[in-house]
Amino acid sequence: MQLTPTMQKFILHWGEMGSRWGVNRTIAQIHALLYLAEQPLTAEEIAETLGVARSNVSTSLRELQTWGLVRVVHQLGDRRDHFDSSHDVWEIFLVILEERKRRELDPTLTTLRECVLEGESDRVTSSQVKVRIANTLEFLEQLTGWYDQMKRLDRSTLLTLLRLGGRIKGLLDRFTAK
Repeated sequence: MQLTPTMQKFILHWGEMGSRWGVNRTIAQIHALLYLAEQPLTAEEIAETLGVARSNVSTSLRELQTWGLVRVVHQLGDRRDHFDSSHDVWEIFLVILEERKRRELDPTLTTLRECVLEGESDRVTSSQVKVRIANTLEFLEQLTGWYDQMKRLDRSTLLTLLRLGGRIKGLLDRFTAK
């Protein structure tokens, strides 16, 4: 696949952003390439286009599949696996958000709940520390509760909320004044 300068810039930047978010740069670049590609690509095409080792591409594709960001597509008359990504940025965002919640926030909530429970009988840890842990748990439970509500909304409602931005405060003020 031939990349234009604009595509190269996008893919390189997506890789940089991925590494800032804790994702391997090559994984992010492969995802960016598949996002931009007009047709599903084979692992060989990906390796050749990005100048990456085939083994690295295979490992990266498996990781992208575990995230739910890449799927295998078969083409008639071709025995090779082809790989495709959603081209819907909303879908990609929501998949990433859900997976990060599952991998990062859910285990943190479990640990915080254990800390709060253990803190009830812990006579060594100061009450100030226990309160901070409890406050962190309460914050994350509220945040994930809000997220669970938001993910059930249809896309047009979410877009309306985004477009409202800071103006939502005015609506809330009018609603709570009654």
